[in-house]
Amino acid sequence: MNQLIGNRRNFLKSTSLGLGSVLLAKRNRLANAAEADSGYPGLIIREKEPLNLEFPFPTLDHVITPTNRFFVRSHFPIPKLEAKAWRLKIDGSCEHPLELSLDDIRNMPAKSVTATIECAGNGRAFLAPKAKGVQWELGAVGNATWTGVPLRAVLERARLKADTVEVILSGSDQGEITEEPKSPGTIHFERSLPLAKAQSPEVLLAYQMNGEDLTAEHGFPLRVIVPGWFGMASVKWLSQITATNVAFHGYWQSLEYAYFERQQGRPSLVPVTQMQVKSSIARPALGELVPADKRYRVHGATWTGESEVSAVEVSTDDARTWQAAELLGEAVPHSWRLWQFDWHVPKQPGRVRLMCRASDRAGNQQPQSRDKDRRGYLINHVVPVEVNVR
Repeated sequence: MNQLIGNRRNFLKSTSLGLGSVLLAKRNRLANAAEADSGYPGLIIREKEPLNLEFPFPTLDHVITPTNRFFVRSHFPIPKLEAKAWRLKIDGSCEHPLELSLDDIRNMPAKSVTATIECAGNGRAFLAPKAKGVQWELGAVGNATWTGVPLRAVLERARLKADTVEVILSGSDQGEITEEPKSPGTIHFERSLPLAKAQSPEVLLAYQMNGEDLTAEHGFPLRVIVPGWFGMASVKWLSQITATNVAFHGYWQSLEYAYFERQQGRPSLVPVTQMQVKSSIARPALGELVPADKRYRVHGATWTGESEVSAVEVSTDDARTWQAAELLGEAVPHSWRLWQFDWHVPKQPGRVRLMCRASDRAGNQQPQSRDKDRRGYLINHVVPVEVNVR
């Protein structure tokens, strides 16, 4: 852990980029730039099989996360798919079931959306007691430009029946869960979207990420992008869309990716959906040595679900007081925003705990403590970063 922190500490450049005034082409060039800095520690391996890799959050330096730094979340082995043989099936409660090739989809009018994708278990390593699942720290999150066709355009071709309430999104990845809760044999990764969200203009069937075709790790040849929702909704390696006139209660939204919601005081399991308002500190990193009596640029990123972040505050005195941080660039729907704070480091050597919290325009504020009803998901409480002043 100390070695990892040291590697991260040596890398980050104190730069920032605002989205609003930057052309899409420039963002894409930035996102796909070669890794020229030898100090970059690489993605953190959380699991080798299935492959789960974390972005080292202290290396955050741009609004767009380069594809080769974007976190990787897999539940099963990555399927080996060929573009020419791949087909997307649309069936179920529709008047015109169809099957589309990748060329069919690429020939439809394209759209690009910049959106933040966060794993619903991001930050799980900070939970006590330890929660089941991949032990992500801060970096199971990233922001990219996605290009594809709106999901609703494909649904319109299939002519959904009037009684459709959801669409089930099925990936080509499959396997058997042998630990509790066990799966009933081999299953695919699949999630459903309420019809209203599925038909929202920002929801894409994406075949490109940051201006290049999807890599195998990120869902080649086609994946779903559901801006504003946690990453489990953005199904990778998409192979089938099924319209249904009844609510879907699949494994990945009933036994997993579900949390307790209190209804008249009674806990009831409901699926994880929208991202929660959140901010995280990239630098200083945990355990970093900070020179005493100097100015230090504290910085990080902030995001929320269907709203817009309105403020980020920083505390340098264990949450006794909070000061406003500066939001950088312009707000872009469903995209994170970078922030910074000019900290006058104390003269007295010792340990200091830094904290940040975000608020959004819907009236939500990042909580100071953890809600245990959320199980191992929706982790957005304030996580202190302790540094050493010398």
